[in-house]
Amino acid sequence: MNTDHLERGWDDAVALFERRGLPESSYENLYEEPYDILPGPVTITGELDLDTAETSGTGIVVDGDLTVGGTVFNLDDGCPALVVLGDLRAANVYLEGDAKLLVLGSVLVDAFIGHTTDKLVMIHGDLRTRVTVLSGEFAPDLVGGTLHGAVLAPAYLDLAQDTDPASVLVPEVLRADGEECPRGFDAPRAHGGRLLSRLDEGLPVVLG
Repeated sequence: MNTDHLERGWDDAVALFERRGLPESSYENLYEEPYDILPGPVTITGELDLDTAETSGTGIVVDGDLTVGGTVFNLDDGCPALVVLGDLRAANVYLEGDAKLLVLGSVLVDAFIGHTTDKLVMIHGDLRTRVTVLSGEFAPDLVGGTLHGAVLAPAYLDLAQDTDPASVLVPEVLRADGEECPRGFDAPRAHGGRLLSRLDEGLPVVLG
């Protein structure tokens, strides 16, 4: 994604946030630096890897809806922030680094996966998934609407549900009894390494 010509200063970004009604509580913890502002709607046919996204600013602001044909990834620290002032539609979302994801509308994906991240994740609309997988104390900072779909999360998270992982995840990403996950996943029976591998290969992780 080459957005060199769209760089705007922090004051311009804040002015846009105010016009679109994004609460200050969402963006007050962003870096007060330039951002790449893209007029929406924006469609990306493949994946969106935030760790390798080419930006001239500190983050990407989509002024409208963002549709991603593949998975939105963040694995490493230091990735650009992603602010969507509309709905975010993607195949999946996988967050494991220091993700900063702000969505004014709803997030609509097959799988939303979060693991051990120093993150800022605020969704002002619904989180609509077929499955949400939460691990390593990860939970969205805000879901302003309703969380739809199955949730696989450790019991210490309030979002945990009594859901059989085998009823929602493909067998290839399930941990066997006693099997350890090298990525340290503690979501029930989810093998983080195999989840990530399948998403990276563009393969489904949700049944059906």
